Amino acid sequence: MNKITLLIHCKDQPNIIASVTNFIASNRGNIIYIDQHVDREQDIFFMRLECEFENDDFSIKGFKDLFSKTLAIDYGLQWNIYSANKKPKMALFVSKYDHCLYDILGRYNSGELHLEIPFILSNHKDLKPIADSFKIPFYHVPISKETKAEAEEKQLELLSSYDIDFVVLARYMQIVSNRLIDKYPNKIINIHHSFLPAFVGAKPYHSAYKRGVKIIGATSHYITEELDAGPIIEQDVAHVSHTHSIKDLIAKGRDLEKIVLSTAIKLHANRKVMVYNNKTVIFS
Repeated sequence: MNKITLLIHCKDQPNIIASVTNFIASNRGNIIYIDQHVDREQDIFFMRLECEFENDDFSIKGFKDLFSKTLAIDYGLQWNIYSANKKPKMALFVSKYDHCLYDILGRYNSGELHLEIPFILSNHKDLKPIADSFKIPFYHVPISKETKAEAEEKQLELLSSYDIDFVVLARYMQIVSNRLIDKYPNKIINIHHSFLPAFVGAKPYHSAYKRGVKIIGATSHYITEELDAGPIIEQDVAHVSHTHSIKDLIAKGRDLEKIVLSTAIKLHANRKVMVYNNKTVIFS
């Protein structure tokens, strides 16, 4: 059984769905999921489709070639086709915080995440025992002002050698350079706190506590050149009150970070996110 996921977007126009579904049928495919969205302001059509092919002579390369020469040209499609048989490879970048790392590896070990984790990279050695306990290679790449360029070169070498598809910053406390962003556009996922209102600085929970906030949250998004301004994948909030201490806020915040980041990873790995004009379309 061959299963593929098709993602397309283009200028909105009549008969796109009918043409795509007829194309699948003519190639003896069975559609098992389809969803679409039209951005009226941008006049852009988005669609996600999953289908199966039972015929033994099916070739994903042949399917891509035929699709690119016909429908892709006819409708001016921007498109990607992914095979469900190939798990995406995810690299984890971490520093010293371990809550997101433990959560991701626990889900990975239980088979909850449809992906591979070839290695974990950190600018510190603190979390190496965790990687070792899960039998995942760990690379220590320290970073300073003097060694930043050298460290980035090492990161790129590792990402290339392991044929990595996307990167997750699981509380990696370093600013990612444009070299990595350009190499992995909309493929580097970050997680951070997001207060309403927002509090910046080294101790956001302390600032929030002093202001008596009623909501705390977390945001997972793709990394762009503008810091913390990339397309948002997932967000969540929790209500707090005057009865909660700073310690309580930190604990609740970390729980949110784990849930939001793991959800973002699943959405990305399962090809349910489409990015356009620094916004995301998230399919169910």
